[in-house]
Amino acid sequence: MELMAVIRIAMRALARNKMRSILTMLGIIIGVGAVIAMVGLGQGAQQQVQTQIAAMGSNMLFVGSGTVNRSGMRMGWGATKTLVYDDMTAILRECPAVVAAAPGSMTAAQVVFENDNWSTRVTGTEPQYFDIRNWPMQSGAAFTQADVQAAANVAVIGETVRKNLFGATDAVGQTIRIKSLPFHVVGVLAPKGQSAAMGDDQDDTIIIPITTLQKKMTGDTWLRWIMVSAISRDGSYAAQQQITGLLRDRHRIRPGADDDFMVRNLADMADLADQASRVFTLLLASIASVSLLVGGIGIMNIMLVSVTERTREIGIRMAIGATEADVQRQFLIEAVVLSMIGGAIGIAFGVGSSLLITNMLGWPVLVSPLSIVVAVFFSAAVGIFFGFYPARKAAGLDPIEALRYE
Repeated sequence: MELMAVIRIAMRALARNKMRSILTMLGIIIGVGAVIAMVGLGQGAQQQVQTQIAAMGSNMLFVGSGTVNRSGMRMGWGATKTLVYDDMTAILRECPAVVAAAPGSMTAAQVVFENDNWSTRVTGTEPQYFDIRNWPMQSGAAFTQADVQAAANVAVIGETVRKNLFGATDAVGQTIRIKSLPFHVVGVLAPKGQSAAMGDDQDDTIIIPITTLQKKMTGDTWLRWIMVSAISRDGSYAAQQQITGLLRDRHRIRPGADDDFMVRNLADMADLADQASRVFTLLLASIASVSLLVGGIGIMNIMLVSVTERTREIGIRMAIGATEADVQRQFLIEAVVLSMIGGAIGIAFGVGSSLLITNMLGWPVLVSPLSIVVAVFFSAAVGIFFGFYPARKAAGLDPIEALRYE
């Protein structure tokens, strides 16, 4: 028999029991829809985490002051004072995988504007910091290298600080007080939101020239950290090795001794987050795929019932010349048609559910074409796998006994 003729016969057989066919497809519809929605939810979460990490900076490495051992007591990170400005210039000069670097130090302070005040962190750095962090201005402009050289009282504020101090008032051009010192606000940073690494509010900050911070506020002569941008994501690992070797040499650290600094690669954090997200997506897909298994068992059950009900029909077909292969193909195609129609409806259900989750709950959902292709493949595979036994049973019937069946 021709394939199209077999498909038409299968469609007519399914149409004779519409309600039973619909209920049988329901398991496949729910299974495929759940898989697409759950995979989309996992991929959406993965993309959101990667976007948050990418927002922290471009191919960024964090070089921080390290720990120190004092009389047998190991102090925490940031306890050393060996990281200095000359280390940053040496990194730029002697590490080929590094394209930019910005020094940094930090303190906490109460900031006042007119009758409002806000407690925040104050960061001292240089203008290239904003490029390394991929942090544009919402309004105004960043301070300049001339401001750094002059230790000028200028400040760039984050969105959280702006909201709490200025409200609807334009912050650019206003004067604020940080530890009783007046600062001219020259720019407002574009919102970045919560940090994926630390979970803190990146917008709750004020950034000023590092010379101003060190000379007028903290009195420090060392750096708490250096932000470094590598030539590429892959190049960040070479930059990490180059920086580590250079600083160990500059700080005269003996072989086998602990570093008095730390180098953290943002690419490691991104890879770890990506791995965790993949496991999360796989877990969601595995849970949802149970529905596909249940739907497949439902198809097998209904096809076995159909073989029993149509025993005489099978006998007549064999008596007028149908081969075992023809009978097996007919019932197998019926099972595949059931699962494919259910899969097509399930795809629409899954995409619709994903959009509903996004609109109602605000969760990020990413439905990729690959997940739809995989869903179609699995729906066909379910039909073939669970339809094979009933089809084989139908093909194995004795024509004489089938004709006698009541």
